[in-house]
Amino acid sequence: MASSLPPRLCVVCTLGHAGVDVGADLETLIAGITAEMASAPDRGTVAHYIPPLGEVDPLRFGIAVATADGCCFTGGAADSPFSIQSISKVFTLTIALGRLGDRLWNRVGREPSGSAFNSIVQLEHERGIPRNPFVNAGALVLSDAILAGHQPRDAIAEILSFVRSVADDPDVFVDERVAQAEQEVGFRNAALANYLRAFKNLENPVDLVLGVYFHQCAIAMSCRQLALAGRYLMARGTNLATGSRVTSAERARHINALMLTCGHYDGSGDFAFRVGFPAKSGVGGGILAIVPEVASIAVWSPGLNGCGNSQLGTLALERLSRATGWSLFGASGG
Repeated sequence: MASSLPPRLCVVCTLGHAGVDVGADLETLIAGITAEMASAPDRGTVAHYIPPLGEVDPLRFGIAVATADGCCFTGGAADSPFSIQSISKVFTLTIALGRLGDRLWNRVGREPSGSAFNSIVQLEHERGIPRNPFVNAGALVLSDAILAGHQPRDAIAEILSFVRSVADDPDVFVDERVAQAEQEVGFRNAALANYLRAFKNLENPVDLVLGVYFHQCAIAMSCRQLALAGRYLMARGTNLATGSRVTSAERARHINALMLTCGHYDGSGDFAFRVGFPAKSGVGGGILAIVPEVASIAVWSPGLNGCGNSQLGTLALERLSRATGWSLFGASGG
């Protein structure tokens, strides 16, 4: 409800600089958004095709905003873990770029898909080169790159260790029940992996690549953990908890660009139009959003829209963007 939100923050966010005075204003704003989401009538539909996700209460909503000055503001179920699913692709892309550098782009494209996240037709038409790293076929190539020269358990451990490191939290875990369910219903992903292998774009056995992929998707995190994990993309590749470099500033910029153009599959254009900053969604109902040099944001509501993105998560980020002016395209006029 618009009336429940505070007046627009006296903030104008521009590329490269944000004179953001958050504190009480941002805390009040998040409380208002949380209250609005609690009473929203259209909550979308949970992902029933993965049974454990279909069991999640559609009334759940959480939000966390980690700002560049080290604060973290939360609302709702911000400390409840959920399955991050395709949000994990942001982290595996970071690892794969560290492993292969720009050679990765010989195997994966950088263009929006305009198709469903698990499209087989598009992969066949483009002869085994996935349109981008965030569609399922592209993420399978990332998993293959991380698996190279390792056992699956070691590749999974590397991914989990990386996420725990950037979140600065050892309690991030893989939900084995979700991973098993993914394995049992993942026929379409198996088809994509076999297409990739047929076009010689997987170097490891299909079943091993799928095992790594299903486990990375089954990583469980809370909004607070996820927002903190995304800070290196907000901070030009630097882990703000340790001061160490996670990735180069240029790669962080490239990952953010792909999140903006491809992070919501065939709903990416609408998300950019409504919200205006990089973000990656997952069918568990989470969204990781980045406002460069300003904030890393995580929202979670398990009900999905027709494109497989969180219905209320998208709405909450739209409300936040409008109220703060946090958009790469300039502040909203009203």
